[in-house]
This record gives sequence, C-alpha cells and structure tokens, in this order.
Amino acid sequence: MIMSAQPAIHSSWTPDVPAEKPAAPSAVIKLAVNNLSCFYGNNKAVREVSIGIRECRTTALIGPSGCGKSTFLRALNRMNEVVPNARVEGELLLDGQDMLKMELTDLRRRVGMVFQKANPFPKSIFDNVAYGLRLHGAKTRQIQSTVEESLRRAALWDEVKDKLHRSAYELSGGQQQRLSIARALAVSPEVLLLDEPCSALDPISTAKIEEVLYPLKHTCTLVIVTHNMQQAARASDYTGFFLMGKLIEFDETRTIFENPSKRETEDYITGRFG
Repeated sequence: MIMSAQPAIHSSWTPDVPAEKPAAPSAVIKLAVNNLSCFYGNNKAVREVSIGIRECRTTALIGPSGCGKSTFLRALNRMNEVVPNARVEGELLLDGQDMLKMELTDLRRRVGMVFQKANPFPKSIFDNVAYGLRLHGAKTRQIQSTVEESLRRAALWDEVKDKLHRSAYELSGGQQQRLSIARALAVSPEVLLLDEPCSALDPISTAKIEEVLYPLKHTCTLVIVTHNMQQAARASDYTGFFLMGKLIEFDETRTIFENPSKRETEDYITGRFG
C-alpha cells in the first residue's frame, strides 16, 4: 500500500505503541479476502472488503460499534452460516484454498474462534480442552499431553493443574476466557480469530490475555477485533479500520496510529468520533 505524505497526528491522547522494533513484515498471505460482502437479509453489513492477512502475525480490526468488523471476522470461519437469512459474496482463501467450499469441520479446525463472552462447556476443565481432540479421534495418551500443553500455552496450567476434573464454571471470568483459548489451541489451528476477547474482563485479566497472545503469533496467525485502541496498538502488527461496513484503511499498526493516510482513520483514533 502506497502511503501519501501526511504530518503526524497531534492530539491529547497518544496510543501506547510498543517502543521495541516491530516484527519484520511477513511476505506470506495466510488469508486472502477479495471483494467480500456480508448480508443479513437485505442489509449489507460488510461492503466489498479486500485484505491480505499475513501468516504468523497479529492483525487487529478496529472501528465504532456496528461498523461490520465482527461480522467480517465471523465470515472468516463461516460462523455467519448459522444466522438465518445471512449470506456472503466474494472470495475467501486460506493458503489459496476456497474456504467457502471447504468441509466445515476441517475449516473450523484450521480456523479457530474465541468469542467476546467466555463460553465453557458444562464439563470439567480437562474435558473442555479435550473436546475437539476427541471429536477428531485423538488417542488417550495424545489427549493427556495436548491438554497440558494447551493449558500451558494459555497460561492457565499452574492455576488449574490440581483441579482438572472440576467444573469449568468454577473458574473466574478471566480464567474461563483463557480456557476458551486453550480449547481452541488444542486442535492446533493455523488461524485464531478473537472477537473482543477482553471486553468483559478487568485490566489484570486483560493483561494476562495479551501476554498469552503475544507468543502465539509465532506459530499461529491471529486476528482480533477490539474496541480498545491501546490494546490494538500493543498487541498487533497490522491494523484495519472499519467504518460503515467498509475497510477504510489497512497498514502496519504503527503507521495506522502515527500517520494514517485517511482522514476518517485519524478522526477515529484521536477521538473525534466513535
């Protein structure tokens, strides 16, 4: 994307963009989205969005409520198909494969999702994480080791290792969200979608989730919808700004926050609207 020259933004609020050197841009496009539109009946919620999501990087999607970012995210593993009268048009490619023609179970294994509200199953902590493994026919020994590994990756193992067979409902909200992440990680997804995973959490729990996400991008492509622009600045390598169903701008996160090319992006991140 060629950026037009524009002076840096000056405002009373400065996003907490990490000071360390950002990760080198990935040349590999994991998810290619071309002219994607999403409909609920006659309502066009997402309008002709095209974007290349890079492998083993974190992409944040920001924008005001109702701008289409969560609808777009859910389209990436075809969650919209469970909504009556919903449909998509356009092209979705995962490693060059047509996602709209893939077998749904295989797609959802490769492209996992964590929702805004933690959704543990009415099962034990262990069985929550093991659920997908059993669904895909994993052997008992593999299940045992993978459950522990997944809980460690979600920074939850030390907190639950002595109560694995107790109900997941006994966990706090932040722990339940990390359990949801562990459950998604257990089947080794190539892409993990997160729809405002911290919006219902306190700052301490939010910080733990962000700490979990940072190392995950080395083995998994992450796409996160967030209303928290400080979180987007801290946690992502790339950021896309949505407005009224359209992708207004997409670039490296530092560029989006320090020198956006679109006036609408500047107005949103400086608090002039939204």
